[in-house]
Amino acid sequence: MSSFSSSIGDSIDFEEKDLSLSDKLKVFKASGFDPDSYVTNRCRHMSEKEIRHLCHYLMDLRKASAEEMRKSVYANYAAFIRTSREISNLEGQLIALRNLLSTRAAIVHGLAEGINVDSLSSSEGSTQDDRSNHGDSYTANTESWLGQFIEKLEVLLAEKRVDEVLDVLDEGEHMAKSKQTTLTPSALLSLQKVITEQKQKLAAQLAEASFQSSVGATELRSAVQALKRLGDGARAHTLMLSSHQKKLHGNMQGLRPSGTSHGVAYSAALSQLVFSTIAQATNDSLALFDDEPSYSSELVTWAVNQTENFTHLIKRYVIASPAASGCLRPVAESVHISLGHCSLLEARGLALSPVLLKIFKPCVEQALYANIKRIEQCTAALAAADDWSLTYPPISSRSLGTASLAGVIASQPKLSSSAHRFNTMVQELCEDISPLEILQLSEQTLEGVMQVFNAYISMLIKALPGSVDNENLEGSVNRIVRMAETEPEQIALLTNALLLADELIPRAAAKLSSSQKSNNKTDDTSKRSTERQSRPVEQRELKRRFQRLVDQLRDSFCRQHALELIFLEDGGVRLSPDMYLNMDGNPEEIEWFPSPVYQEMFGKLTRIASIASDMFVGRERFATILLMRLTETIILWLSEDQTFWEEIEQGPRPLGPLGLQQFYLDMEFVILFASQGRYFVLPEDEWFAEVAQIAIDMLTGKTQVGTMENVSSPTASSVLSHGSN
Repeated sequence: MSSFSSSIGDSIDFEEKDLSLSDKLKVFKASGFDPDSYVTNRCRHMSEKEIRHLCHYLMDLRKASAEEMRKSVYANYAAFIRTSREISNLEGQLIALRNLLSTRAAIVHGLAEGINVDSLSSSEGSTQDDRSNHGDSYTANTESWLGQFIEKLEVLLAEKRVDEVLDVLDEGEHMAKSKQTTLTPSALLSLQKVITEQKQKLAAQLAEASFQSSVGATELRSAVQALKRLGDGARAHTLMLSSHQKKLHGNMQGLRPSGTSHGVAYSAALSQLVFSTIAQATNDSLALFDDEPSYSSELVTWAVNQTENFTHLIKRYVIASPAASGCLRPVAESVHISLGHCSLLEARGLALSPVLLKIFKPCVEQALYANIKRIEQCTAALAAADDWSLTYPPISSRSLGTASLAGVIASQPKLSSSAHRFNTMVQELCEDISPLEILQLSEQTLEGVMQVFNAYISMLIKALPGSVDNENLEGSVNRIVRMAETEPEQIALLTNALLLADELIPRAAAKLSSSQKSNNKTDDTSKRSTERQSRPVEQRELKRRFQRLVDQLRDSFCRQHALELIFLEDGGVRLSPDMYLNMDGNPEEIEWFPSPVYQEMFGKLTRIASIASDMFVGRERFATILLMRLTETIILWLSEDQTFWEEIEQGPRPLGPLGLQQFYLDMEFVILFASQGRYFVLPEDEWFAEVAQIAIDMLTGKTQVGTMENVSSPTASSVLSHGSN
């Protein structure tokens, strides 16, 4: 966004680089914030490009805000869960206290009844005896029922008939509540003690059974549901998660990482296992405990822990070593598979991708930068042995795919071996990064490609014989490169650079854009429309950056050939003032023919045109521009040679008519063969005649000054006719 800030200055006050994210968002959090007036005030004086950049900035700010909110939630999640658990424990303690108070109330009530019975008068002895006999009979019946109750519970527990045990316990609790006013305190206490002991015994039995490796999903759900029915929901939920975790660890023991070659398969199997287990645990939690906050919090914490353990395993056994060595493909595939399985949980309300990205993104970045470095080193090694002959690329299994061999060959231009390898590695780099759009590494990837292309251009420049002493090129390093001695080899250098910059690298960059488009297909319509409008602009800017690097090579090529043409191997000069100044002194020896230097120029351009036409088949525009630049370089060198013109204009010998005639002949010769070769940079003669006639008419008053505005510039017409490459 730096270019945007520089373009509109202080109009966007929230885009200061020194401001933190919270400061940038303050303006949107104000109670009186009006989005309509906010946009109107800032967009009133903006151009379309500035508005487009503003939209980009606001979308980036929205992403950053969402990411900041997610980080804040995860940062405080542990405290939230701890508080939820403390509240749950407090609720359990309150329930236990209420039961204790009920028991004490029953005891007090029973003691009060006993005191009332002892206070009856002795005159009612016969009635008291009857009641005593009735009480003894009731007590005996109660003790008999209690004995049967305990025996029945023990039998059912021994036979592991859980549902029937729960029914009997419910019956006992109902008896204790309904008969607490009629049961004696000792009988009530005995009944409650039996119920508590049998509940504890059943809970222990269920916990032990749920941890058995042979227990299935149905049995586990039944055990957890029974524990919840016993009133111990927190323990039941923890037990369910612990059982899933134990099964997960047991199944993971059967998966062994077997090296980098099988690392992706290990990642896929482990990812499938971990996230399917989390999904099953989520289903069980929702089915048995609904969406209660305390249980949901525990489930999220457990899922995060399992995901973190998974990411550390993948990092340790699969992606750490390839990332360090620059093997991007296994790293990218492993991360892509993991993110794919993780995304399936989002429908269940579990967004675990931030946990994966926290661990995986640094690894992918490391692999990306190491891969970029490896491309640069590998290309440099091949350039040292490249014979600069153009061939079709070798067909790899990745490039072939399901396409036919002839179709693949037809879509690939002829390059030298180092350029083919460079292109293959760049294409594979973009293919590997493209599925990981969520990591937002497209910009870093393109910058890396720009970096390695800059290094490759520097090596191509070093391969030109005249560039040996040029050690100050941007991005140049001290590497050995095989020299391109012949003109076909030197034009092959240009072919490599031009085709890579104009066709092949943009084709690789398009893979990143297409991936981003497919990943954003669910975005809102306005966002997709903005991205569609900005994408061609970004692609054109990327192409211009590559073309500027190619221009460095083309300028070096033209400069080298211009110097070869003007200077001799022994240090002499072919193009000197003497060749014109000496002509008037020897008129009898003159043979009207173009000077040798321009004959050599004609021969050189003819040879280069022939070679370029063979190498740029179907791309004649490249050859035309090359010849135009070479012609311009030679003529510009002549026009800017101060020594040449000072000798002509101010030297002791004046330029005579014969020398001037020879000079004019040479220039006409250059104009003629350049125009016939279709790389002439000036318009036709009719343009000069037309402009001259208009000037005469204006000077004599026959026409108005505004007529000149209708005459187009020769430079502009030349650029429009040939393009800007």
